[in-house]
Amino acid sequence: RLKKSRDLIARTNPIKEQHHSHHHQPSSRSTGKKTNKTRMSFFGIGPSAKLLTVDVTFIHPKRACVVKSYTIGMSGGHLTGDTGATLMHSGGGNIARETLPLITSGESIEGVLHVSPVPGKRVEHLGVKIELIGRVEAYFDRSGREGDGDFLSILREIEPPGTLSEPISKPFSFKSVDFPNESYNGKNASLRVFLKVTVVRSYASNIVNEYKLWVRNVREPPEVNNSIKMEVGIEDCLHIEFEYSKAKYHLRDAIIGKIFFLLVRVKIKRMEIEIRRREICGLGANAHGENEVIAKFEVMEGAPVRGECIPVRLFLSPYDLTPTYKSVNNKFSVKYYLNLVLIDDEDRRYFKQQEIILYRSELL
Repeated sequence: RLKKSRDLIARTNPIKEQHHSHHHQPSSRSTGKKTNKTRMSFFGIGPSAKLLTVDVTFIHPKRACVVKSYTIGMSGGHLTGDTGATLMHSGGGNIARETLPLITSGESIEGVLHVSPVPGKRVEHLGVKIELIGRVEAYFDRSGREGDGDFLSILREIEPPGTLSEPISKPFSFKSVDFPNESYNGKNASLRVFLKVTVVRSYASNIVNEYKLWVRNVREPPEVNNSIKMEVGIEDCLHIEFEYSKAKYHLRDAIIGKIFFLLVRVKIKRMEIEIRRREICGLGANAHGENEVIAKFEVMEGAPVRGECIPVRLFLSPYDLTPTYKSVNNKFSVKYYLNLVLIDDEDRRYFKQQEIILYRSELL
């Protein structure tokens, strides 16, 4: 009996020790550390596996400008990497201001592409390329694929397939590029121009970096720029005539006009002029429009009398305006309006809108 008991104890103790070690000494599989290290080392992917650093030095353009964007949190990487951005909050959500290289139509884009592998790493690739892309995006339209809105695509092969074991610096150039429209960052649409650097890989995801540029185009003053003159009113109550010196303005211009009160039988307490921006996305029945009040200017306070003339002078330079855009790639349009508003003693509002055309007369 004693011998059988010792044999039984000898057979049961190792099982208890194994059970004990299972609870107090977790295996590498339960923590995942060893498995993750092996996977990242073999495939070169994973959250902490950074094989390459990519950077671009611009030789031209040398100018820069500060731009506003509503696109925080949107897809497309609008705030990735290459430039700093200052975040602000407004009634419409987040707004970013970024400093970007400034280019105009007909100019060349030149620079140097730097690709540096992590010291001690060798990165096999199927080629390094840089592409200049111009893209129109409507944020509400999710049906199209990436690249459907491209109006410009120029590719340069920078490095043939091979292995990167030390840093390389390669020049690139896009000569005399034509940009028919300016860059635009709106609430529902954007027109953006950027450089896309791709390190092509066979067994892992491609390494892709984007570097944004900003396009501004200077236009010549229009040859024909007629004045705006219109009579509006309510029968037997209110009859006014307003006149603006012209219908087309550059972004640093001043709106000059006069408002005549021909008949006043309504107690008016004040009069305002608003500059409104209307962003229209899509075409026909699928069009979606959004209005935004850019500026509000009080031109009169108190009740006017018959025959009174109120002068108007409104400078545009303090306001965040863009040129007028007309059906860009059949994706979006941007229009501006002067909105004349009269408010009576009972806070009823009488208004009349008139479209104006805006254009840029200087780059900065």
